[in-house]
Amino acid sequence: MKILKIMSGAGILLSLFISAGCTESTSANLSNQSNTGVSVSTYTADEKGLSPAQTNADSAHSYPYREGDDIPALAYIEHNEVYNPESVIPPQCYTKTEGVNNPCYACHQSYDSTEKRPNQMGDGTLQGNYEFSDVGLTNSWKNLFIDRTSLIAGIGDATIKKYVEQDNYTASVQNNAMPEYMRIENLSEADKAFDKDGFAKDGSGWVSYNYKPFPSTFWPTNGSTGDAMIRLPSNFQTLNGKYHKTVYTLNLSLVEMTLKELNKLSVAPVDETAINVDVNQDGELSPSVTEIVRTSHYVGDASAVPLAHMLYPEGTEFLHTVRYIGVDENGNIYNAPRMKEVRYMKKHMFRSRESLASAYYAEAKDKHFEKLPQTRYLGEKGIDNGFGWTINGFIEDEQGELRAQHDQELAFCNGCHKTVGSTFDQTFSFARKVPGEAGWGYIDLRAIEDVPNINEEKGEYLTYMERVGGGDEFRQNGEMLAKWFDDKGMVNTEKVQRAKSVYDIITPSSERAYALNKAYLTIVKEQSYLFGRDATLTEATNVLSNIDAAQPPLKPEHRFKWDMRLNWQQDKPSTIADLQ
Repeated sequence: MKILKIMSGAGILLSLFISAGCTESTSANLSNQSNTGVSVSTYTADEKGLSPAQTNADSAHSYPYREGDDIPALAYIEHNEVYNPESVIPPQCYTKTEGVNNPCYACHQSYDSTEKRPNQMGDGTLQGNYEFSDVGLTNSWKNLFIDRTSLIAGIGDATIKKYVEQDNYTASVQNNAMPEYMRIENLSEADKAFDKDGFAKDGSGWVSYNYKPFPSTFWPTNGSTGDAMIRLPSNFQTLNGKYHKTVYTLNLSLVEMTLKELNKLSVAPVDETAINVDVNQDGELSPSVTEIVRTSHYVGDASAVPLAHMLYPEGTEFLHTVRYIGVDENGNIYNAPRMKEVRYMKKHMFRSRESLASAYYAEAKDKHFEKLPQTRYLGEKGIDNGFGWTINGFIEDEQGELRAQHDQELAFCNGCHKTVGSTFDQTFSFARKVPGEAGWGYIDLRAIEDVPNINEEKGEYLTYMERVGGGDEFRQNGEMLAKWFDDKGMVNTEKVQRAKSVYDIITPSSERAYALNKAYLTIVKEQSYLFGRDATLTEATNVLSNIDAAQPPLKPEHRFKWDMRLNWQQDKPSTIADLQ
């Protein structure tokens, strides 16, 4: 990877390039198809004109870009020209709220200081103010404004189905493209990769967990399926120097408890006498206990490491795959083998609450003095988010093979994993894990009900749709509107509450799944990730091109306090509660 620096001015690129967008006709052989027939290296730095390859490509294809707005995304990277210095502002932040439709609350929150949260971002004010830089007032996510219906017209359902069923992850491992630390054998097929408890069968130490997807970008109906895995350092996995699954399970449970502020959790039966630990703290060592009570320190060879309030221990790793939407022969939705992205985080340095406070202060100071966001690039290792985490990621190239993300593409990750008020130690999914023993195992949307958030009454997804006014941030998921809303635009509460699981609420029809997969494929062929990764089918209408900073995003009565953690213990009968 090249280390890119923010450069002022439009730069030389503005006079050089023609678009390299996806063609409108798509052949069945997607794995060998190029969006232009030329690579980024074909572009010339000669300001006098275009290369022959460019001229031929331009005459042979039609592009989804407007005149004067036609520089390919990879050209910015090739020439070290920063396209969007404010890429940490995600596309969703440009939603037209009309003062009442609020998707903002899920990320932007401020909490009472008495909670002593390590996350001291306190950005709940963003629900009432556009605190953007001058650069950020202009929406740079131009892929939102492209109607892709004509681009996907030539891609058949059978063709896209075959494409998403291909395993590009294993190929990247076999080609040594994927770093060792991001590898799990057979990850494309969960039943081959993990045992029933979620532990990777290859002995890598990765453990998958079942969690409720964050609203609503991570709902399959809005473009992608996904999963998440956690791995703790080796001393958290061993007892007297030897791997010990029970010890590892207990330490994982202790991490869950300290992050969620829980005092006890269910665990698979533990023989306390074998590990000489009073797991349930009843004063006795028993041959079989099924509950762990929170302690001051971890166990096994990590017994010298204290639990830190709402913080992971140093060395914690996360792996998250973003996948196409799989459709089986019966029309059921599943995590497709083909991956759009493989995302990785490692807590390379533990920072105390006090140390993190200084980092948040520095962030606020830079913003006060109107400095643009800075990203520290680490070459092949990825980026440093400034809060103790290394972030890396792989994404599809033109041929659908996984490649390392370029620096500017990775900078996008800091928009969510750096300074967002609602996160726990800069992460999302683990705080939303199904609690205890029932939550260890590969993600299964059919096993999760629409439970409410902490301090909320109604189901989280029901509440979200009521507050947003749609089934996605942009309120343009027509299928969700038709399925869960009445003709007056109000959520059919009873219908949503009758859903058996979140699977029934947030998965698309096979027709929509195919269309979303095709739309994203056109972005892959363009390699236009710098312009946005959202697989919108038509031009976004509820999105602002430019922000009026004087206009508050939301009226006071439409701003909300929210905690992403979930209340899994409900009064009504619950499948999850029964498992607990």
